[in-house]
Amino acid sequence: MKNLTSADLRRYVHRLLRTFWQHLTVPGDNHTPLLGESPRPWLRRLPYAVALAMMSSLIPSGIGVLVGSFGLVLPVAGALTVAQTVPLLLAITRPLAAWWISAATLVTTATITARYEQDGGTWPWTAPMILSYVFLLAALALRESRATLVSVWLATVALTALTTTLGLPRSGDGTTMLLIALSGAALLLGWAVRDRAEARRLLSEQEHISEVERERRTLLEERARIARELHDVVAHHMSVIAVQAASAPYRITGVPDEASEEFTAIAGTARESLAEMRRLLGVLRSEESGGEKAPQPGVGQLAQLVETVGRAGVPAELTVEPGLVDLVPQAVGLSAYRIVQEALANVVRHAPGARTWVSLAEDGPALRVTVVNAAPPVRTESLEASVEGTGQGLVGMRERVRLVDGRLDTGPLPDGGFKVAAVLPLDHPDTPLETTA
Repeated sequence: MKNLTSADLRRYVHRLLRTFWQHLTVPGDNHTPLLGESPRPWLRRLPYAVALAMMSSLIPSGIGVLVGSFGLVLPVAGALTVAQTVPLLLAITRPLAAWWISAATLVTTATITARYEQDGGTWPWTAPMILSYVFLLAALALRESRATLVSVWLATVALTALTTTLGLPRSGDGTTMLLIALSGAALLLGWAVRDRAEARRLLSEQEHISEVERERRTLLEERARIARELHDVVAHHMSVIAVQAASAPYRITGVPDEASEEFTAIAGTARESLAEMRRLLGVLRSEESGGEKAPQPGVGQLAQLVETVGRAGVPAELTVEPGLVDLVPQAVGLSAYRIVQEALANVVRHAPGARTWVSLAEDGPALRVTVVNAAPPVRTESLEASVEGTGQGLVGMRERVRLVDGRLDTGPLPDGGFKVAAVLPLDHPDTPLETTA
């Protein structure tokens, strides 16, 4: 290791002193008043009220000590005391500048009182001076950086040493060490309070970020479900177009060559579009659903669903208005199917054996879906404890209805049954979500 020369030592000390001076002279960028960001008005006014209360008590007592113990004339005692206490008010917004004024006043007061006869009291620091300085350091600790706090405390130690040892005709008493100890405690306490508040703020921000991330993840999952449904719906129709276009020349006799070529082009375009769509939406599919090619269920599959529920012990009846199946778009039909599916699943879980009625009817430009079940038979044991669900069935229904600007009405009936009624617009462009019960 290279030996440390005197030049290196001088450079190191110079750099250290320059850093020390910068921390004492360059304040932080935040000049917002203490507690100024609080949403409560009384908390924003609290630092000013505390500073004014401290000033109203320290100014009279400080003047009294300087006049009574050291015999200073009233104007000089008043000026020194005001200069020592007014920085408390400035410390709310500019604590480092307030510290400079207070520190300079400490040294000035000690220098003046050292040349007066002392009649009781303490020197160089009186009780009002110590209290004012300690409260100011507490305010400074809540605003400035750790390096600045360490620099301020070291400066305090240096000032007290200079005040009591360099050229003053009086030696200090125990208040010198008291000021050093209390100033360090005030800075340390303010430092701890500030770190705790910062930790709580960061924790709150992290919780907010986590909540936003959860919402974003949920949104992405729902978009993936929408993409899967969109794929299944569009893929079905595109496949039909491709098959019809490819088989048209064989099914229809006497088709001109130009028309046959046009049908072939349509079939090819449909197959290419289908392949492109599957490649685009394939990244949104989960591994479990990646191989599904069949269209999602709709109104036409409700009969099989009701029959399945009947085999589970729930006598259910389905009523569909004649001709309605052809009027319901596949996307709206999928939403209706999922709502009925979840409603019947709830009957199986919570009211096993209850008679149930499912009806679909056209209600102007909308589809009305109603699932009503009676009260469960007497002494029929509920399957709620044995059938595990996520508890999100009604939430999923509301989400589907909300996405198509529809309406949902659910609730118990006076006879002990339950009703689920949804109104789904038939011409809404949005594709509903796939919600798993």
